[in-house]
Amino acid sequence: MTGSTSSTPADRLDDDDYPAYTMGRAAEMIGATPAFLRALGEVKLIVPLRSEGGHRRYSRYQLRLAARAREMVDAGTPIDAACRIIVLEDQLEEAQRLNAQLHRSDPG
Repeated sequence: MTGSTSSTPADRLDDDDYPAYTMGRAAEMIGATPAFLRALGEVKLIVPLRSEGGHRRYSRYQLRLAARAREMVDAGTPIDAACRIIVLEDQLEEAQRLNAQLHRSDPG
């Protein structure tokens, strides 16, 4: 058995990708409405996991993206444009992280 299949509840609390938050709690945490979170799902910025009962569940990572989208929409950016910008920012951050990792492992 690998470590990834036997996680404890404490491990899940530290996991940014663990879907720990209900829609109501997620909306409250970012100061938005459940309708705003549904809209982010419709434009595919965040795709919440579903509980066995079919309820949406959000991770901390998804809430950070949603909070960024809310800031941009509140500043007047259309939601679809805000989501495209956030996706591009996220891709750039990941590329920069990988680039730095490659430079650290480069012996020459």
